[in-house]
Amino acid sequence: MYVITKQFSFSASHQLLHLPENHQCHRLHGHNYKVMIELQSDKLDSNGFVIDYGELNPLKDYIDSMFDHRHLNDILDIPTAENLAKHLFHWSKRRWNQIVSISVSETDKTWAKYYE
Repeated sequence: MYVITKQFSFSASHQLLHLPENHQCHRLHGHNYKVMIELQSDKLDSNGFVIDYGELNPLKDYIDSMFDHRHLNDILDIPTAENLAKHLFHWSKRRWNQIVSISVSETDKTWAKYYE
């Protein structure tokens, strides 16, 4: 099995308003997010790729236009890294059947991963 990954990044703000007011994530704050897409295939295409990394540019364009320097509460009902990973997975699944997972990082030490 062949597995490839590609990382994207964006900056955005959010508030987790469903949490208690004294919770740090209830307050308006922002992150420098990282998004990792993972794809796999048991065979390579005629170019020797699972997929050409350039074919993933639509995901970069989507992230840049929909999420970069935005307030995520305007886009997702509950804008957690987990829900963002699920949203991006389903968006990507409609384009690339080789997708295995999407991971989202809000900090250098934390990652949320969604896969089916």
